[in-house]
Formats: sequence, structure tokens, C-alpha cells
Amino acid sequence: MPENNYNTMLPYNREAEQSVLGSILIDASCMSLAVKHLKSEYFFLPEHQQIFASMLSIYNDKGAAIDHITVANALEKSGYSDAAGARNYIIQLAQSVPSTANVEKYAEIVKEQYYLRTLIQMSQDIIDNSSATGADAKLIMESTEQKLYDMRQGKEASGPRKLREVIVNDVYDNLKKLNSENKEDYIGIPTGFGLLDKYITGLNKSDLVLIGARPAMGKTSFALNLAHNVSVVQHKKCVFFSLEMTNNQLAERLLASQSGIESRKFRTGELTDDEWVRLGNAASVFYDAELYLSDASAITVPEMKSIVRRMRDVDCVIIDYLGLISSAERTENRVQEVTKITKNLKMMAKDLNIPVVCCAQLSRGTEGRGKSHRPQLSDLRESGSIEQDADIVMFLYREEYYSAEQPEDKQEEIDKDKTELIVAKNRHGSTGTVELIFDREFTRFRAIENARDF
Repeated sequence: MPENNYNTMLPYNREAEQSVLGSILIDASCMSLAVKHLKSEYFFLPEHQQIFASMLSIYNDKGAAIDHITVANALEKSGYSDAAGARNYIIQLAQSVPSTANVEKYAEIVKEQYYLRTLIQMSQDIIDNSSATGADAKLIMESTEQKLYDMRQGKEASGPRKLREVIVNDVYDNLKKLNSENKEDYIGIPTGFGLLDKYITGLNKSDLVLIGARPAMGKTSFALNLAHNVSVVQHKKCVFFSLEMTNNQLAERLLASQSGIESRKFRTGELTDDEWVRLGNAASVFYDAELYLSDASAITVPEMKSIVRRMRDVDCVIIDYLGLISSAERTENRVQEVTKITKNLKMMAKDLNIPVVCCAQLSRGTEGRGKSHRPQLSDLRESGSIEQDADIVMFLYREEYYSAEQPEDKQEEIDKDKTELIVAKNRHGSTGTVELIFDREFTRFRAIENARDF
């Protein structure tokens, strides 16, 4: 292939690129090692990009051999203009390899040079965008952080992928992981409520989960129960953003739930000797828990996203609650504002590839609906985008909340602690109702069925 005039200011390693391609031509099994590290765009020289892309198309075609003849033929079929020169160059590549045993090392060098070129381009983009008239510093920082995060995660933007490639490389690979000894690392994070896990298969990566309820139904308590189960029981890293309560109040509720001490006693200080012991035992449970609390008010979704990115390896985010999240952009009305917020929440779940759980307050529509006050999707306040963007929508409903509307003799029959957790929308499966018991003095929910079996 003829030599072109390249920008020598950009870092690249010609010998490493040639050695990767030559190793594959000598030993086709090297391709499986190379694809773990490389994509065709990682190569700097265009002819190397085209050769690797041809090798990749052959590799994805099960049973096809990779050698200098099949690669040259694939290049010719792709419309490469200098097919004759390509054949000669491919033969030279196979002759230039020091050792095929080092193919992964060569691939790592190629990838490192690609990252350095990308960082140079990003730096130039930052300079250009920051120098532009009316530059928005927050947007530039958010965009830069996102690109850096994607680069670390190996999620560089790419074009559409053929269905066969997605099935072989993604779907089958995921199914193998789900049937391996390390299955627990790949299934959704158990919520701690057995029947709920049967419906939603746990808290799954990239899902936006909404918990809706009227005030005083126990949204915060349920959200904290989830945070406890994720971090303490499942040993996952969880960040809890509370825009309504302080970190101190959240910690008190968690301790009350864990120790079985009435939550009011954390305000009065009237603890018995036995309760002090239980408090100490409960506190020790949380010492090593990867549960992080944030009570920053007026926070935006991009700011939350930035915090989580910097923390690294977060498994789950829980937010209490939607109505208090500030918009990162100016909007004409609250409906547009909520629409922007919910879209950003879904994008946060997808970009970070973790479940995002967010509490939401229901409208008063439940109040004037005759005999049945059970919430519906239409009761989500302020924007239909909440229902649209969420993968899972759950409602908390307690009949006792509306007991004043019942005759006195009927009021006595109502179980004050019985709560229904209604799975109203489930993008991945069925809907249904889970019965819970609310221990209000300890601010915790208990499931009637706690076994996870699916």
C-alpha cells in the first residue's frame, strides 16, 4: 500500500500496528486476543484500519479462515482502490512480525496510542468550544467528563452493528455469564423483597425505576430499605441522593430500621441500656457498607451523574425525590422541566450502566376517584414523560391512608400496616402487586415472602 502524508504530530506506533496484523495473518487464533483490545478505528493508518476491518468481517463469519488470500479478497470486495498493492503489503506484514506470542502486548500499544490521540483531539475541542462566543462552561465540562468516562469504559461511539454480531458477541456472552459460577455478578441486584424480584428480576443495569406514592405513604422509607438491601445485604456500592432530608435524618432512619428502635427515640434520646447495645450493634453493620449519602439541595441530574462518575464503580443510585430535582436548563414551564429531568435520569442510567431508582409524588387524582384510590400511571404528576422514560414504575398504596372516608365500623377492620407495592409498568416482564407490612415505628417494610427464586 502506498505511503500517505500523515500528521506526524499525532502519536502512533507503526511497528505495533503492523505486528498485530501480521500476527493474525500468521496465526488466525491471534484474532480472538486482538479483538479483546482493538477496534478498526484504533489503528492510525487508514490502510491498517481497512485491513483489520476486513479481518473482523471474516472473523465474524463462522468457519472462514483468516490468511493473506482471504483478507486481500475481502479488501477487494469492499471496494478498496489499490487491491494489487494491498496483496503485496499483506504479504510483507506477515514477514515483519517478531513473535506472535506478543500479539496482546502489540494490541495494547496500539490502543494506548489511540487513547493519546483521542485525548489530544478532546483537548483541542475543549479549547475551541471554550473560546467560542457564548460558551457554556457547565455543558463543556459535562461533555468532557462523559467522553472521558466512556473512554475508560471502552464505550467509544461506533456505527450500527449487524444483528448477528450483537447476538454472538453480546447476547450469547451474557447468557453464558448468567449460567456461570459467577452468576450473581451479572443478574439484577436483589431488592430484598422476594415476590418483587420475581416480577422485575432485581434492579437491572441501565434501568430507570420509579417509586410513586402520595405523601406519607413511605416512599423514603422504602427507598432506604432498598439502599440497605443493596449495600449491606448484597455488598454493592450505592449512592443515595436526598433532596428533602438531611444525611443525619437518613442515618437515623437506617439505624432505627436495623436496630428495631423506635425512630422517635432518635429525637428524644430516651434510649434504654438494651437499646444502646442494639444501636451499637446496628451501627457496626453499616461500618463497612458501601452506602453513600448526599443531602445536597437544588442539585441537577448532570451534577449527580458527575459525582457518580468520579466515585467509580457505583452499582446503584437512589434519588428522593423527583419533584425537588433542579433542571440543568431553562424551560418555559414545569412540564417541560420534568420532561428534561426524566430524560436525563434515563440517560444517566444508560450511560453509567447502573439502575437508577427515583421516588416521585403522585397527583391528587387518587383522592377523588370514588371507591378505589389505588394509584394509576396517569397519577404521575406534571409530565407524561415520567411514565414514558421509566422502565419500571411501582406505586405504594395503603388503604389505611383513606380510612377517614370509611364508616367507623369499617375503619376498625382496616389493617393499618398492610401496604401494597403495585408494579404498574414493567418493560421487561409482567406487572402485579406485592403485599408488604410497614413497621412505621421502625420506618421499615417487610415482605410477606422474602425468598428470591427465579
